[in-house]
Amino acid sequence: MSPDDEHYIGYTMTDVARLLRTVFERRVRAAGLTRAQWVIIARLHRRPGLSQSEVADLLEIEKATAGRLIDRMEGKGWIERRADPLDRRVNRLHLTSEAKRIHALIWPIAEATVDAALDDLTVSERKMFSGLMQRVKSRLLELVEDDPDVDEIEYEPPASLAKDGKDEQKRETISV
Repeated sequence: MSPDDEHYIGYTMTDVARLLRTVFERRVRAAGLTRAQWVIIARLHRRPGLSQSEVADLLEIEKATAGRLIDRMEGKGWIERRADPLDRRVNRLHLTSEAKRIHALIWPIAEATVDAALDDLTVSERKMFSGLMQRVKSRLLELVEDDPDVDEIEYEPPASLAKDGKDEQKRETISV
């Protein structure tokens, strides 16, 4: 299968994740939550005590942007910062009782969104799909930690991406 094929699995996985977020975001908009806010609430519910840097990484945004978002959420009474007992430079983020109440309100919406997305699958297909996705996720987590192929990727960037700005192409090895 080529990347030009509309059924290329990489495109399908990306599209499914994007569409799931879009449907859920539309459904929770009435609660007055932005995507970033509900993602932070959901992540801190699952993993209390994340640092601001870890939240920035999860949202794929800059640390300063995450800091401003966390400041606003703290101002709303949704998040509290607690000093890390092992590193005074780090604050650990925790949901307040108000944010836990918000999570309890949006969680059924998340479940209903996933159920609607999987509505055409049988119970056994859902179990199989979930198991396969968990395997793919586990493998990707391994690659995040140690990708043996990352040093072997050679990439010839277009001239417009060349570091020196000239129109000649250079062969580079890139890290992902």
